[in-house]
Amino acid sequence: MNRRTLLAAAATTFTAPFVRSQSKTSLQGSIIGHGTHRYQVDLEWCKARRETHPVKDCHEMAMDSQQRLIMITNEARNNILIFSKDGQVLDAWTLKMKAGHGLTLDARDGKESLWLCDSGGARVVKTTLQGEVLLTLPHARDCGAYDEAMKYAPTEAAAGPNGDVFVADGYGSQFILQFDAQGKFIRKFGGVSTQAMNPGKFMQAHGVTIDHRGPEPLVLCTERVRNEFHWFTLQGEYVRSVYLPGAFMSRPVIAGDLLLSGVCFGMKPGDYRMWRDRGFIIILDKDNRVISAPGGHAPEYEGDQVKLLLQDQPVFRNVHDVCVDDVGDLYGCQWNADKAYPYKLRRV
Repeated sequence: MNRRTLLAAAATTFTAPFVRSQSKTSLQGSIIGHGTHRYQVDLEWCKARRETHPVKDCHEMAMDSQQRLIMITNEARNNILIFSKDGQVLDAWTLKMKAGHGLTLDARDGKESLWLCDSGGARVVKTTLQGEVLLTLPHARDCGAYDEAMKYAPTEAAAGPNGDVFVADGYGSQFILQFDAQGKFIRKFGGVSTQAMNPGKFMQAHGVTIDHRGPEPLVLCTERVRNEFHWFTLQGEYVRSVYLPGAFMSRPVIAGDLLLSGVCFGMKPGDYRMWRDRGFIIILDKDNRVISAPGGHAPEYEGDQVKLLLQDQPVFRNVHDVCVDDVGDLYGCQWNADKAYPYKLRRV
Protein backbone atom coordinates (compact mmCIF):
# COMPACT_ATOMS: atom_id res chain seq x y z
CA MET A 1 0.00 0.00 0.00
CA ASN A 2 1.47 3.39 -0.99
CA ARG A 3 1.61 6.42 1.28
CA ARG A 4 -1.34 8.26 -0.24
CA THR A 5 -3.62 5.23 0.08
CA LEU A 6 -2.42 4.53 3.61
CA LEU A 7 -3.03 8.11 4.74
CA ALA A 8 -6.44 8.23 3.11
CA ALA A 9 -7.45 5.11 5.02
CA ALA A 10 -6.06 6.49 8.26
CA ALA A 11 -7.94 9.77 7.88
CA THR A 12 -11.31 8.04 8.00
CA THR A 13 -13.17 8.12 11.31
CA PHE A 14 -12.38 4.99 13.27
CA THR A 15 -15.22 2.66 14.14
CA ALA A 16 -13.11 -0.02 15.76
CA PRO A 17 -14.49 -1.92 18.74
CA PHE A 18 -13.31 -1.01 22.21
CA VAL A 19 -10.78 -3.65 23.21
CA ARG A 20 -9.31 -3.69 26.71
CA SER A 21 -5.63 -4.11 27.40
CA GLN A 22 -3.83 -7.05 28.88
CA SER A 23 -4.02 -7.18 32.70
CA LYS A 24 -1.58 -5.10 34.72
CA THR A 25 -0.06 -8.02 36.64
CA SER A 26 1.24 -9.69 33.51
CA LEU A 27 3.07 -6.55 32.39
CA GLN A 28 4.45 -5.16 35.66
CA GLY A 29 8.24 -5.30 35.44
CA SER A 30 8.31 -6.06 31.72
CA ILE A 31 11.22 -4.70 29.68
CA ILE A 32 10.16 -2.75 26.62
CA GLY A 33 11.89 -0.58 24.05
CA HIS A 34 14.86 -1.16 21.76
CA GLY A 35 18.59 -0.60 21.42
CA THR A 36 20.01 1.77 24.02
CA HIS A 37 16.53 2.98 25.03
CA ARG A 38 14.95 0.10 26.92
CA TYR A 39 12.77 0.46 30.01
CA GLN A 40 11.26 -1.52 32.87
CA VAL A 41 7.52 -0.98 33.25
CA ASP A 42 6.21 0.29 36.61
CA LEU A 43 2.42 0.37 36.44
CA GLU A 44 2.05 1.12 40.16
CA TRP A 45 4.33 4.17 40.31
CA CYS A 46 1.59 6.70 41.07
CA LYS A 47 0.48 6.81 44.72
CA ALA A 48 -2.47 9.19 44.19
CA ARG A 49 -5.82 8.21 45.74
CA ARG A 50 -8.93 8.52 43.61
CA GLU A 51 -11.10 9.85 46.43
CA THR A 52 -8.81 12.86 46.98
CA HIS A 53 -7.08 13.38 43.62
CA PRO A 54 -9.29 11.94 40.87
CA VAL A 55 -8.45 12.06 37.17
CA LYS A 56 -10.38 11.52 33.98
CA ASP A 57 -7.78 11.67 31.21
CA CYS A 58 -4.13 12.34 32.05
CA HIS A 59 -3.27 14.67 29.23
CA GLU A 60 0.23 16.09 29.62
CA MET A 61 3.15 16.24 32.06
CA ALA A 62 6.39 18.23 32.45
CA MET A 63 9.21 18.32 35.00
CA ASP A 64 10.24 21.56 36.71
CA SER A 65 13.66 22.58 38.07
CA GLN A 66 12.84 21.01 41.44
CA GLN A 67 12.34 17.61 39.72
CA ARG A 68 8.60 17.78 40.38
CA LEU A 69 6.30 16.25 37.75
CA ILE A 70 3.41 18.59 36.88
CA MET A 71 0.42 17.05 35.10
CA ILE A 72 -2.80 18.44 33.63
CA THR A 73 -6.04 16.48 33.62
CA ASN A 74 -9.58 17.25 32.48
CA GLU A 75 -10.90 16.54 35.97
CA ALA A 76 -12.22 19.96 37.10
CA ARG A 77 -11.66 19.19 40.80
CA ASN A 78 -7.91 19.17 40.24
CA ASN A 79 -6.81 20.35 36.81
CA ILE A 80 -3.21 20.16 38.00
CA LEU A 81 -1.52 17.40 40.00
CA ILE A 82 2.13 17.72 41.06
CA PHE A 83 4.07 14.55 41.85
CA SER A 84 7.44 13.66 43.30
CA LYS A 85 9.59 11.26 41.29
CA ASP A 86 8.49 8.43 43.58
CA GLY A 87 4.84 9.04 42.71
CA GLN A 88 3.62 10.94 45.78
CA VAL A 89 1.19 13.84 45.28
CA LEU A 90 2.91 17.04 46.42
CA ASP A 91 0.27 19.59 45.40
CA ALA A 92 -2.98 19.98 43.48
CA TRP A 93 -4.97 22.96 42.21
CA THR A 94 -7.59 23.83 39.64
CA LEU A 95 -8.72 26.64 37.36
CA LYS A 96 -11.95 24.70 36.79
CA MET A 97 -11.11 24.23 33.13
CA LYS A 98 -13.78 22.47 31.09
CA ALA A 99 -11.21 20.30 29.32
CA GLY A 100 -7.68 20.79 30.60
CA HIS A 101 -5.50 19.55 27.75
CA GLY A 102 -2.14 21.25 27.11
CA LEU A 103 0.63 21.93 29.65
CA THR A 104 4.03 23.40 28.77
CA LEU A 105 6.72 24.56 31.17
CA ASP A 106 8.24 27.95 30.25
CA ALA A 107 11.57 28.64 31.95
CA ARG A 108 13.20 32.02 31.35
CA ASP A 109 14.91 34.80 33.31
CA GLY A 110 15.32 32.51 36.30
CA LYS A 111 11.58 31.91 36.62
CA GLU A 112 9.25 29.07 35.65
CA SER A 113 5.65 29.33 34.52
CA LEU A 114 3.08 27.16 32.81
CA TRP A 115 1.13 27.54 29.58
CA LEU A 116 -2.19 25.73 29.96
CA CYS A 117 -4.79 25.03 27.27
CA ASP A 118 -8.47 24.37 27.90
CA SER A 119 -9.69 22.93 24.61
CA GLY A 120 -13.29 22.83 25.82
CA GLY A 121 -13.30 26.42 27.08
CA ALA A 122 -11.28 27.88 24.16
CA ARG A 123 -8.84 29.25 26.71
CA VAL A 124 -5.05 29.61 26.89
CA VAL A 125 -3.51 30.94 30.11
CA LYS A 126 -0.08 31.52 31.56
CA THR A 127 0.19 30.71 35.27
CA THR A 128 2.66 30.40 38.09
CA LEU A 129 3.48 26.91 39.31
CA GLN A 130 1.02 27.58 42.13
CA GLY A 131 -1.89 28.37 39.78
CA GLU A 132 -1.92 32.19 39.78
CA VAL A 133 -3.02 33.41 36.35
CA LEU A 134 -0.44 35.78 34.86
CA LEU A 135 -1.85 36.22 31.35
CA THR A 136 -4.85 35.04 29.35
CA LEU A 137 -4.48 35.03 25.57
CA PRO A 138 -7.39 36.49 23.59
CA HIS A 139 -9.86 34.23 21.84
CA ALA A 140 -8.96 33.73 18.17
CA ARG A 141 -12.08 35.64 17.08
CA ASP A 142 -11.47 38.54 19.48
CA CYS A 143 -7.97 39.28 18.18
CA GLY A 144 -8.85 39.13 14.47
CA ALA A 145 -7.25 35.75 13.80
CA TYR A 146 -10.59 34.03 13.02
CA ASP A 147 -13.96 35.06 11.71
CA GLU A 148 -17.21 34.17 13.45
CA ALA A 149 -17.65 30.89 11.55
CA MET A 150 -14.28 29.41 12.57
CA LYS A 151 -14.03 27.04 15.52
CA TYR A 152 -11.31 27.61 18.14
CA ALA A 153 -10.33 24.75 20.47
CA PRO A 154 -6.65 25.09 21.45
CA THR A 155 -4.79 21.95 22.46
CA GLU A 156 -1.20 23.09 23.07
CA ALA A 157 0.94 26.19 23.54
CA ALA A 158 4.71 26.68 23.51
CA ALA A 159 6.89 29.74 24.07
CA GLY A 160 9.67 30.70 21.68
CA PRO A 161 13.11 32.13 22.51
CA ASN A 162 11.87 35.74 22.63
CA GLY A 163 8.68 34.92 24.55
CA ASP A 164 6.36 34.66 21.55
CA VAL A 165 3.69 32.03 22.14
CA PHE A 166 2.62 29.48 19.53
CA VAL A 167 -0.83 27.94 20.05
CA ALA A 168 -1.93 24.77 18.24
CA ASP A 169 -5.65 24.86 17.48
CA GLY A 170 -5.77 21.08 17.22
CA TYR A 171 -9.48 20.57 17.87
CA GLY A 172 -10.56 23.68 16.01
CA SER A 173 -9.54 25.20 12.68
CA GLN A 174 -6.04 23.63 12.55
CA PHE A 175 -3.93 26.78 12.58
CA ILE A 176 -0.87 27.58 14.64
CA LEU A 177 -1.52 31.02 16.15
CA GLN A 178 1.43 33.21 17.14
CA PHE A 179 1.21 35.85 19.89
CA ASP A 180 3.86 38.09 21.41
CA ALA A 181 4.82 37.85 25.08
CA GLN A 182 2.12 40.37 26.02
CA GLY A 183 -0.60 38.39 24.23
CA LYS A 184 -0.90 40.47 21.04
CA PHE A 185 -1.76 38.40 17.97
CA ILE A 186 1.00 38.36 15.32
CA ARG A 187 0.07 35.79 12.67
CA LYS A 188 -1.34 32.36 11.98
CA PHE A 189 -0.02 29.58 9.75
CA GLY A 190 -0.90 26.03 8.81
CA GLY A 191 -4.66 25.66 8.47
CA VAL A 192 -7.00 22.82 7.71
CA SER A 193 -6.39 20.24 5.01
CA THR A 194 -8.62 17.44 3.77
CA GLN A 195 -5.92 15.89 1.59
CA ALA A 196 -3.87 12.87 2.48
CA MET A 197 -0.65 14.66 1.50
CA ASN A 198 -0.43 18.42 2.04
CA PRO A 199 2.83 19.53 3.72
CA GLY A 200 2.45 22.40 6.16
CA LYS A 201 -1.31 21.94 6.50
CA PHE A 202 -3.14 19.92 9.13
CA MET A 203 -5.93 17.46 9.60
CA GLN A 204 -5.16 17.69 13.31
CA ALA A 205 -2.51 20.09 14.61
CA HIS A 206 -2.44 18.35 17.96
CA GLY A 207 0.79 19.58 19.56
CA VAL A 208 3.53 22.18 19.31
CA THR A 209 6.97 22.80 20.80
CA ILE A 210 10.19 24.64 19.97
CA ASP A 211 12.96 22.47 18.56
CA HIS A 212 16.38 23.85 19.55
CA ARG A 213 18.42 20.91 18.22
CA GLY A 214 19.42 22.51 14.92
CA PRO A 215 21.36 25.62 13.89
CA GLU A 216 18.25 27.75 14.53
CA PRO A 217 15.15 27.16 16.64
CA LEU A 218 12.11 25.87 14.74
CA VAL A 219 8.44 25.45 15.57
CA LEU A 220 7.71 21.70 15.64
CA CYS A 221 4.10 20.52 15.31
CA THR A 222 2.39 17.16 15.23
CA GLU A 223 0.00 16.30 12.43
CA ARG A 224 -1.69 13.43 14.22
CA VAL A 225 -4.08 12.11 11.56
CA ARG A 226 -1.41 12.00 8.85
CA ASN A 227 1.26 10.56 11.17
CA GLU A 228 3.65 13.45 10.57
CA PHE A 229 5.85 15.98 12.29
CA HIS A 230 6.02 19.41 10.62
CA TRP A 231 8.76 21.99 11.18
CA PHE A 232 8.30 25.74 10.57
CA THR A 233 10.49 28.80 11.06
CA LEU A 234 9.61 31.16 13.89
CA GLN A 235 7.92 33.28 11.20
CA GLY A 236 5.61 30.44 10.20
CA GLU A 237 7.34 29.34 6.99
CA TYR A 238 7.13 25.61 6.30
CA VAL A 239 10.53 23.84 6.39
CA ARG A 240 10.11 20.05 6.30
CA SER A 241 8.16 17.01 7.50
CA VAL A 242 8.86 13.51 8.78
CA TYR A 243 6.35 10.74 8.11
CA LEU A 244 5.89 7.95 10.68
CA PRO A 245 3.24 5.57 9.28
CA GLY A 246 1.00 4.00 11.91
CA ALA A 247 1.82 6.54 14.64
CA PHE A 248 -1.07 8.87 15.51
CA MET A 249 1.14 11.04 17.69
CA SER A 250 0.31 13.44 20.46
CA ARG A 251 2.57 16.38 21.22
CA PRO A 252 6.29 16.49 20.32
CA VAL A 253 8.70 16.38 23.28
CA ILE A 254 12.35 17.43 22.99
CA ALA A 255 14.81 15.93 25.51
CA GLY A 256 18.43 16.73 24.67
CA ASP A 257 19.04 15.37 21.18
CA LEU A 258 15.94 13.19 21.28
CA LEU A 259 12.41 13.74 19.99
CA LEU A 260 9.70 11.71 21.70
CA SER A 261 5.94 11.43 21.41
CA GLY A 262 3.14 9.36 22.81
CA VAL A 263 1.22 7.43 20.17
CA CYS A 264 -2.42 7.79 21.16
CA PHE A 265 -3.91 5.61 18.41
CA GLY A 266 -2.41 2.96 16.19
CA MET A 267 -3.08 0.66 13.28
CA LYS A 268 -3.32 -3.10 12.89
CA PRO A 269 -1.52 -5.18 10.29
CA GLY A 270 -3.61 -4.96 7.14
CA ASP A 271 -6.10 -2.49 8.70
CA TYR A 272 -4.98 1.10 8.22
CA ARG A 273 -7.72 2.86 10.12
CA MET A 274 -7.16 4.69 13.40
CA TRP A 275 -7.68 2.21 16.24
CA ARG A 276 -8.00 2.84 19.96
CA ASP A 277 -6.05 0.79 22.51
CA ARG A 278 -3.05 0.51 20.20
CA GLY A 279 -0.80 3.07 21.90
CA PHE A 280 2.96 3.08 22.46
CA ILE A 281 5.84 5.60 22.61
CA ILE A 282 8.27 6.62 19.88
CA ILE A 283 11.81 7.92 20.38
CA LEU A 284 13.69 9.60 17.54
CA ASP A 285 17.37 10.57 17.42
CA LYS A 286 18.89 13.90 16.39
CA ASP A 287 18.41 12.96 12.74
CA ASN A 288 14.70 12.24 13.39
CA ARG A 289 15.02 8.50 12.86
CA VAL A 290 13.02 6.22 15.15
CA ILE A 291 15.48 4.34 17.39
CA SER A 292 13.08 2.85 19.94
CA ALA A 293 9.34 2.29 20.31
CA PRO A 294 8.52 1.22 23.89
CA GLY A 295 5.37 -0.85 23.71
CA GLY A 296 5.73 -1.13 19.93
CA HIS A 297 7.56 -3.37 17.50
CA ALA A 298 11.21 -2.63 16.81
CA PRO A 299 11.46 0.12 14.18
CA GLU A 300 12.73 -0.91 10.75
CA TYR A 301 13.75 1.29 7.82
CA GLU A 302 13.75 1.07 4.05
CA GLY A 303 16.28 3.71 3.11
CA ASP A 304 15.26 6.91 4.88
CA GLN A 305 11.65 5.84 5.51
CA VAL A 306 10.58 3.95 8.61
CA LYS A 307 8.23 1.04 7.99
CA LEU A 308 4.75 0.81 9.51
CA LEU A 309 4.90 1.32 13.29
CA LEU A 310 2.62 -0.95 15.32
CA GLN A 311 1.91 -1.80 18.94
CA ASP A 312 3.65 -4.95 20.19
CA GLN A 313 3.00 -5.22 23.94
CA PRO A 314 -0.24 -3.67 25.26
CA VAL A 315 1.35 -1.79 28.15
CA PHE A 316 -0.57 1.32 27.12
CA ARG A 317 -3.97 1.86 25.61
CA ASN A 318 -3.89 5.45 24.34
CA VAL A 319 -0.71 7.40 25.13
CA HIS A 320 -1.46 11.12 25.21
CA ASP A 321 1.95 12.34 26.40
CA VAL A 322 5.39 11.20 27.48
CA CYS A 323 7.52 13.08 30.00
CA VAL A 324 11.29 12.59 30.38
CA ASP A 325 12.83 13.21 33.80
CA ASP A 326 16.36 14.28 34.73
CA VAL A 327 17.77 10.72 34.63
CA GLY A 328 16.03 9.63 31.43
CA ASP A 329 13.11 7.73 32.92
CA LEU A 330 9.79 8.13 31.10
CA TYR A 331 6.23 8.75 32.33
CA GLY A 332 3.29 7.85 30.10
CA CYS A 333 0.01 9.77 30.41
CA GLN A 334 -3.09 8.22 28.86
CA TRP A 335 -6.41 9.27 27.37
CA ASN A 336 -9.52 7.08 27.73
CA ALA A 337 -7.81 4.43 29.83
CA ASP A 338 -10.28 3.88 32.68
CA LYS A 339 -8.94 6.96 34.52
CA ALA A 340 -5.51 5.38 34.86
CA TYR A 341 -2.76 7.39 36.52
CA PRO A 342 0.57 7.73 34.69
CA TYR A 343 2.88 4.74 34.32
CA LYS A 344 6.63 5.01 34.80
CA LEU A 345 9.22 3.46 32.52
CA ARG A 346 12.59 3.07 34.28
CA ARG A 347 15.53 3.09 31.91
CA VAL A 348 17.67 -0.04 32.00
